[in-house]
Amino acid sequence: MKKIALSAIAFFPALLFAQDTKYTIQGNVGMLNNPAKVYLQYKRDGKTISDSVTLKDGKFTFKGDAGTSPTSARLWFNPKASGIDAAEDSHSIYLEPGVIKVTTGDLLKNAKVDGPKTNQENNLFQAAFKAVDDGYDAMDAKEKAAGDSAKSEAFIKQAKVQEKLLGNQWKAINKQFIQDHPDSYVSLTALRSYAYGADYADISPLYQSLTAPVKASEGGKAFADLLPKLQAVALGATAPEFAEADTAGKVVALSSFRGKYVLIDFWASWCGPCRAENPNVVKAYNQYKGKNFTIVGVSLDKPTAKKAWLAAIHKDGLAWTQVSDLKFWAGKAAVMYGVKGIPQNFLIDPNGKIIAKNLRGDDLNDKLAELFSVQ
Repeated sequence: MKKIALSAIAFFPALLFAQDTKYTIQGNVGMLNNPAKVYLQYKRDGKTISDSVTLKDGKFTFKGDAGTSPTSARLWFNPKASGIDAAEDSHSIYLEPGVIKVTTGDLLKNAKVDGPKTNQENNLFQAAFKAVDDGYDAMDAKEKAAGDSAKSEAFIKQAKVQEKLLGNQWKAINKQFIQDHPDSYVSLTALRSYAYGADYADISPLYQSLTAPVKASEGGKAFADLLPKLQAVALGATAPEFAEADTAGKVVALSSFRGKYVLIDFWASWCGPCRAENPNVVKAYNQYKGKNFTIVGVSLDKPTAKKAWLAAIHKDGLAWTQVSDLKFWAGKAAVMYGVKGIPQNFLIDPNGKIIAKNLRGDDLNDKLAELFSVQ
């Protein structure tokens, strides 16, 4: 079973300091030496900044300027020093003035972080998910122990129920943290996560509840810029029009499907959870394609990945219309719909109104059954 994960790291600044803004990260990962490396990555002013250091007797140090406000960052561990993309594990921290100690005997994900205020709040935030993480680990263990029986319909059905419960718990934890910590910049990270599966009507009040300094931060302003996009694709809104090229290069407009129920499905060939969900989407399409229902797939593949996109369509048997401008997260439709994580979908009615979103697994089949059973 796959744990819930964001497909991109969200970076948000934190407190505003008027005095010393220097930070020092003092780390320890066992007793490892060259070539083992730890990488530091964060965003500032819209730019991704990376640094690395080779371990010596397990120790590493990063120093820098936190800027006008602490910044959400991530430490990545790679024993072979072959880069961040090949890192074995990671741990989130906040760059803020002072000394941030990161200590672990094995993996960074197990590290203890001791630092100033924002890092302490981040510790609370991460600890809140322990029950969810344990739940997913238990599912993995149960699946492994089940062997071939894990492929049975009964086992899969029960696993989907448990996975949905854990997903709802994950969502609730994010919401509760925001409500309990409106003055914390970690709440911006929680809000970004919560927004993935929530509607504008739930998201906007949470953002408005944040304190003025949090909303005035770089991360707060970035989320404020996202809000109008989320409002435009709220339940009951008319789905924004877009037109992109299909696999043959023909430009297809969303409005050309007016009169049908349409599932706008954002995905990508590189997205593991998307590919895992595709069999369910195929099943839904085959069952309802003759009942005034269709799907428009919108891929977030990269400019150099057209072959991979086409191969995935063929391998997964996606027989419906597929479009993409191959611009990754900067794709026009993805930006217009405020897509920050995939898989993500929007179900629109024959008049173009959004009537449901983020329908996965049995939720998609149940919604379509509900719609077409009353016609």
